[in-house]
Formats: sequence, C-alpha cells, structure tokens
Amino acid sequence: MLASLIQQVTQRVLAALEKQPAWDWRIEEDQVEAVRVRTVLTPQGGVLTAQRASSSSRSAPPAGPLTPERLAALIDHTLLKPEATPQQIAQLCAEAREHRFAAVCVNPVYVPLAADLLASSEIEVATVVGFPLGATPTAVKVFETLQAIQDGATEIDMVLPIGLLKAGRYDKVAQDINTVAQAAHAAGAIVKVILETALLTDEEKIAACLLSKHAGADFVKTSTGFGPGGATVEDIVLMRRVVDPHLGVKAAGGIRTFAQAKAMVEAGANRLGASAGVRLVAEAHKVLNE
Repeated sequence: MLASLIQQVTQRVLAALEKQPAWDWRIEEDQVEAVRVRTVLTPQGGVLTAQRASSSSRSAPPAGPLTPERLAALIDHTLLKPEATPQQIAQLCAEAREHRFAAVCVNPVYVPLAADLLASSEIEVATVVGFPLGATPTAVKVFETLQAIQDGATEIDMVLPIGLLKAGRYDKVAQDINTVAQAAHAAGAIVKVILETALLTDEEKIAACLLSKHAGADFVKTSTGFGPGGATVEDIVLMRRVVDPHLGVKAAGGIRTFAQAKAMVEAGANRLGASAGVRLVAEAHKVLNE
C-alpha cells in the first residue's frame, strides 16, 4: 500500500514539474568573496537535475552495531533556543569535542563563535535558514545561507515553504530548495531540508522528500523542534523509503532517550538532531554495559 502511494505521489509531482519551463536565475552576494552563484533548475524527462554536494560520507546509511561512539558520530548536538547565551554555546562546543559529535547546530548569530571554538576539530558547524517557519522569500534564505557559510557554517538546515507544499505548488517548493542548495554547494556546504512532518499528511511528506531529492538537497529532516511534534519512527521509515539511497535522513525533535535514538537509526536515520546528546551517549554506555 505504501509503495502504491509513493508511486501515485511521484507521478503527480513529476507531472507538475514537467509543466514548468526551465528556470534560470543568478544570485550574486558581495559578502562572500569570489563566490558567484548561478543556479539552474531544468526539468529533463520529468526529473529535476541539480548538482549535489560531495557528502556521501555524511549521508551514507550507518553500518554495524550502535555503540556509544557510533551513536555520538550521528548526533547534531543542538541548541536553538532563543534565550541561548554565548556561554551555553561554548559549553555545547566543548561537549561536542569531548564526545566527538557529528556537528553542533546553532542559530546563525552564533555560527562565528562555534566555528572559532571548533576550528581545530572535525566537528561540523550546522545552522538554520528560513527558521522555524520556512516562510521567508527564497532570496532571503540564500542571503542567510551565504552569510552563514562566510561565518563558518558547513551545513545548512533549511525549512521548506510548508504552506506552498500543502497548496501543491511543487514548482515553487523545488525552486526554493534548489536555489538554496546550489548556493550552499557552490560555497562548499551541504543542505538538509526540514519538512516539519507533524504538519504534513503522508502524501505531503512523500512529495517533500521527492522534491528535496530532485532539487539537489543532501538530507531530509523531520522537524524544527518548534512545531507541534517531533520525529517518529513511522516518518523515518517513510522518508528513507522515498529517498533511499540518494539522501541522508535526519531525525530531529523529541529524541531524549537511547531507546528512541536507537529506534530512529534502525528505521533508517543516519543523523540525529538532539539537545540531549550528552545524555543519549551516557545512557548508551549504561545500557550496553549492563
């Protein structure tokens, strides 16, 4: 039944995109020296083609038993609260170094600080764009993206335009994702597209994953953490089914126990967004040593 639904939505999405003319837009940002972004989105045979960043290692499905160390390597250690202080960001980065998390995820204002604190490490600096509603114009999202990369971000978690997705404006959603993705890729960063799954039907989740894949994103991500719900195992299974093996899948929102984290990974997630990363790793040590 799920396969049939995916097939139906795929046909509907591709049919909608086939009706659109080739898009061609140029975005130039003075604040990024020597970066001139030319984004092109061209339907070819009903499929949008876009250059994806070299992120195979970051989007590869996990393999092997979920040890505490391997769990840590999947975690985006996250602090996006509006009241977060520089001292808390410094603590976040110190914890990321100690546990060797995949990345820290912070608001754009703290990207320079996080990049400085993590400069000699392999930990990625992720930030959010169009956050948390996804309702800012594409040009603003691109400005945010390039500014964040200039400040030291290497991963961009963007919120897609949720209302346009629900209205079936697939061309506009694809344009939004592709423009940000091309800007980020040209500057060496990867893009995770936040769907806000708690607001979507299964059909809309499938459409969002298809559009993200065809528009050049590197990951799809469940939630902002500011919506009515977070990640569920059912959504991870669905998202992985749609994008596999092309994109990474990030579970985010409400992951507070090792059991939850393990279930998300087993369902197909290969990145976990969590503010409780330290607790998750500590619990993993406890559970696996019992």
